[in-house]
Amino acid sequence: MGEKRSDDETGTQVPGQGNKPLSAPPHALSYDAVSNEIGANVQDGLTTKEAKSRLERYGRNELDDGPGVQPVKILIRQVANAMMLVLILAMAVSFGIQSYIEGGVIAAVVILNIIVGFFQEFNAEKTMNSLRSLSSPTAAVVREGKTEVFPTAELVPGDMVELKTGDTVPADIRLLEAVNFETDEALLTGESLPAQKDAEATFDADTGAGDRLNIAFSSSTVTRGRARGIVFATGMKTEIGSIAVALHATEKRVRPVKRKSDGTAKHHHYAQAWGLTAGDFIGHFLGINVGTPLQRKLSKLAILLFGIAVACAIIVLGANKFSNYNEVIIYAVATGLSMIPACLIVVLTITMAAGTKRMVQRHVIVRRLDSLEALGAVTGMYLWHFKRVTVTEVEDICSDKTGTLTQGKMVANRAWIPAKGTYSVGPSNDPFDPTTGPLLHDSSPPTDIRFESEDTEKKDRKSSPEDLLKDNPLLEQFLNVASLANLAHVHQTGDGWTARGDPTEIAIQVFASRFNWNRERLTKEQCWAQVAEFPFDSDVKKMSVIFSKKDTDKRMVFTKGAVERVIDFCNLVQWEEQSRPTNMTEAVRNRILENMNALAAQGLRVLAFASKEIGPGAGSNEKYDREDVEKDLTFQGLIGLYDPPRIESAGAVKECHQAGIAVRMLTGDHPGTARAIAAQVGIIPSNSNAIAADVADTMVMIASRFDKLSDAEIDDLPVLPLVIARCSPNTKVRMIEALHRRQGSVAMTGDGVNDSPSLKRADVGIAMGQAGSDVAKDASDIVLTDDNFASILNAMEEGRRMFDNIQKFVLHLLSENIAQACTLLIELAFKDSSGLSVFPLVPVEILWVIMITSGMPEMGLGIEVAAADIMDRPPPFFRAGVFGVEVLVDMLVYGLWMATLCLTAFSLIIFGFGDGGLGADCNNRYSVECDTVFRARATTFVCLTWFALFLAWEMVDMRRSFFRMQPNSRRYFTQWMHDVWRNQFLFWGIMAGFVTVFPTLYIPVINQVVFKHQGISWEWGVVFSEAVLFVGGVEGWKWGKRVCFRRRAGMGMVGQGGREAKVFEKYMSLSSVPSREKADV
Repeated sequence: MGEKRSDDETGTQVPGQGNKPLSAPPHALSYDAVSNEIGANVQDGLTTKEAKSRLERYGRNELDDGPGVQPVKILIRQVANAMMLVLILAMAVSFGIQSYIEGGVIAAVVILNIIVGFFQEFNAEKTMNSLRSLSSPTAAVVREGKTEVFPTAELVPGDMVELKTGDTVPADIRLLEAVNFETDEALLTGESLPAQKDAEATFDADTGAGDRLNIAFSSSTVTRGRARGIVFATGMKTEIGSIAVALHATEKRVRPVKRKSDGTAKHHHYAQAWGLTAGDFIGHFLGINVGTPLQRKLSKLAILLFGIAVACAIIVLGANKFSNYNEVIIYAVATGLSMIPACLIVVLTITMAAGTKRMVQRHVIVRRLDSLEALGAVTGMYLWHFKRVTVTEVEDICSDKTGTLTQGKMVANRAWIPAKGTYSVGPSNDPFDPTTGPLLHDSSPPTDIRFESEDTEKKDRKSSPEDLLKDNPLLEQFLNVASLANLAHVHQTGDGWTARGDPTEIAIQVFASRFNWNRERLTKEQCWAQVAEFPFDSDVKKMSVIFSKKDTDKRMVFTKGAVERVIDFCNLVQWEEQSRPTNMTEAVRNRILENMNALAAQGLRVLAFASKEIGPGAGSNEKYDREDVEKDLTFQGLIGLYDPPRIESAGAVKECHQAGIAVRMLTGDHPGTARAIAAQVGIIPSNSNAIAADVADTMVMIASRFDKLSDAEIDDLPVLPLVIARCSPNTKVRMIEALHRRQGSVAMTGDGVNDSPSLKRADVGIAMGQAGSDVAKDASDIVLTDDNFASILNAMEEGRRMFDNIQKFVLHLLSENIAQACTLLIELAFKDSSGLSVFPLVPVEILWVIMITSGMPEMGLGIEVAAADIMDRPPPFFRAGVFGVEVLVDMLVYGLWMATLCLTAFSLIIFGFGDGGLGADCNNRYSVECDTVFRARATTFVCLTWFALFLAWEMVDMRRSFFRMQPNSRRYFTQWMHDVWRNQFLFWGIMAGFVTVFPTLYIPVINQVVFKHQGISWEWGVVFSEAVLFVGGVEGWKWGKRVCFRRRAGMGMVGQGGREAKVFEKYMSLSSVPSREKADV
């Protein structure tokens, strides 16, 4: 016991256990065993003294929110990353060379990034606070033989708690008795129906939370009945506490020491662990091993550019024999500064912020800016090969079922009356509104209907409730049971239809209301009056009511319940419409069960209806014996209910498949229901005949089976399940981690508390805004305001658009950096009469091009609209991210082409049209001797400025010609004008770049003193000529790329249909493998 207590005191979380470890989890023990082991008194409860002692030992029944929000640490994290340090260095350099304007701009960028990042992370730290609001503030507790109300926080293990309808369960409780007791555990398990509890039952130790029917979980709500039980887990040891632990869980910061089997380790293994830990700390500090892939790439880029900048500065100093002249040092600083993308962070931040505003209009709220970047990659993966591009692995959306793919409310989907056939209800967006959704009728029984086909649309059917009721007494009798053996209320208000009551009974009442057979109308207009009620009992699994008509002595018994239980008490059934009821034989019972199974195979929960007429009684329950009332019934029919898919879910899943996205369902619901819903929305093939049985079992798996697999066994599976039923929170997390180990990027959707750990662990967590819990929203990256799965596609499209645009402005900015650095390094060879290198560009000109000229156009590129084929392209390769092969090659080509033309311009002015003299001290001041150098520098500066502006327009489409960005347009010569004007922010940003170059050239003092160049005249001819050459070179390169990619596409690039088929390809291919070979896969 000492070791166990030590484990407990360390806070080890054992799923299913409590504060005090027992010989087995409480759900696997009888309540007597639990009471004895936990030291409870099932008669009088704990004494006040013992309760106080246990409160001191186990702590208060509260969720631990950890150290809380730590603003100082959050602030440090905003500064402690590589890109921010590079910006700070650039700011210091700018102030160091007395470029106060540039330094001030960079300082503003640094401050903006720190403020935005600080407040985003500060809000994210509040995730745990909403967990605490889920606990009931008080509870009815038995202590010293008296039932008293205590604050929930004062409950201790061993307390005896009484629960009734409407209560919130205050802790994890092993039930002692349960009378018609049901709890709503949707927030914990995802199960859409209330769980009916059984105190007498015991279960296997590895039973999932959703199937522990002898446990009442903390924060669930009581929907029916009453119960009494013993508290065995409080605070962080409850099931919801384990979710809180998962939300707080972080990776260990200390690397483990590699040990032998006996636990010993060699000295060098300690050194290795310390070294790796130190490396992790440095990487975390610099941001190269934390954050999204783009953030890590940018951090690594910043370190790389910083290294290149230092190397360039050393080269400059070396070329000038490490002279300590100020102009040499300034040249070195200018060369290093040319490699720092000073406005990259601010453009990236503004682009993402603008994207979030667009998302709000599309029913998506982005809580973390970096999730938009990840959405560009949570779609698929492709690799660049020498000959062609191929889609190598489909990425995933892991979706909860209840409330996400489905409406989260029960609906009566089908009803079967033996003599009349099958009635079906079409899809509707409002499950409470009986006026929406078509009514279909098929004269065949469910066993003869292929529900997945269109048979129900081809046969005899009537859509009007009035026509269906006309001369149809059998349907009226069926509806009498549906409406009157029902305690739910459905009514219309000014705001639409509302309902109250048990979810199952609401669904049945809505079905009756479709025929205007509502309970309220029957009791008022037809004068039905309730005489007696026998509520639902878990032992008999049915409920009955007795009604009489006020103007007659006729009394009717209406019964509904589990099919097997109801038909056992039926002796009559009307199988043919024109005949009298016949006896209920064993053959008839089997036919009814066959039809029940046909409905259950569609994922429906099936109930049976029955009724009979009885003689008059005294009018009270005491005068009726339940056993007599519920026998010799006449079977009326079956009704099938389910949580229906949203109307748009199937189309959204199909679009995901077309975009190369695999959709997986992780739900706490029953396997049959999960399989049916998954087939309806297209997550799994609706026709499973082509799939081998064992492969189908892998496609749809129960969580208990999945949880028993080790990580290695999961990794050995040829394919991962598309559907997992009866999920626990840990199951969802393990699936996400399994996909990560397969190099996948994952988006997870959900709405309940049980989804929170997986939402936080996924690359992108997507919560439902209307039905979602606060915990799920706070743990997510993105919230859907309309709870519509289809809105995820809006987020995906926006993510891809931003991915494209980020590529564009990163390519634009870094191409300029390469051009500037190459120009400065090559011109080291141009030395004046004193032997010092002459600037082709001065530091102020470099900063001007990077910050002023290019800043606005790059922001314009960031808000470019999505391309028409954005969702049909092969998904971007997640690991390569923004810096794919095409971007890297383009960067070098454009940068070197710009550098070549800049060097040509400088050389033409000096050596072609000038005398070749570079003067003396031309890096510091203007003189007549330096006039040619100043004019050459101005020409080079204008050329570089114009190149940057024209490149921005060329980057609107990285492959298509600037003059034919819309290939289907008939405006053969003027289409480019419309394209230029379409993005007015980009247009005016480029125009501003053209205009602002003139003040730097012609305003006295600014030109010669600040920018160290001179106004030009005839040199404009060189500028125009080089601008034409630059545009021609870029157009030629893009033409070459189009030819190359067309050839690759002709060699077999995966198309849209191929990407959709890719989702099920692995499963189909496994079905064609012989069983012996399959075992070896």
